Amino acid sequence: MEYSHSDAELIQQPIGYWSWAAYKAVVTRTRTALAGIGITQPQWWVLAQVARADTVKTRDEVSRLLENYLDAGPETMDAEIDTTITRGWITEDPEHRLHITAEGRAFYDRAAALQADLWAERHTDISDEEYVTTLKVLQRFIHNTGGSAWHH
Repeated sequence: MEYSHSDAELIQQPIGYWSWAAYKAVVTRTRTALAGIGITQPQWWVLAQVARADTVKTRDEVSRLLENYLDAGPETMDAEIDTTITRGWITEDPEHRLHITAEGRAFYDRAAALQADLWAERHTDISDEEYVTTLKVLQRFIHNTGGSAWHH
């Protein structure tokens, strides 16, 4: 790969721009690929939370966990939960617990395989060590600027 600048020039480059450009590229690629199989990224988040849960989660638990993902907000997450129910991927019982359906499990498996392919694509020529270092550096930037971030 050819980089945009020499190392001496890169040290002067703004982290805000490059972190934004990386975010935009990754999220756009992910959302485009998911749309290709008929699911939005927030619907994927809901489906994955329900499919991977060790214990059954309620609508409120899933919504609260996901509402901060990319600033989705509670209204968006509630609407996306409703959509996954309408599409027949999950059900909601009278106690508002969410359960994956057989159709939802099959679709989850398909979407999870796509997500694995996307992960491999993003990580091409990036070692695990480089990846961990990158995330630690980004977390230090967040800390140093008084921000907060959390991801399960």
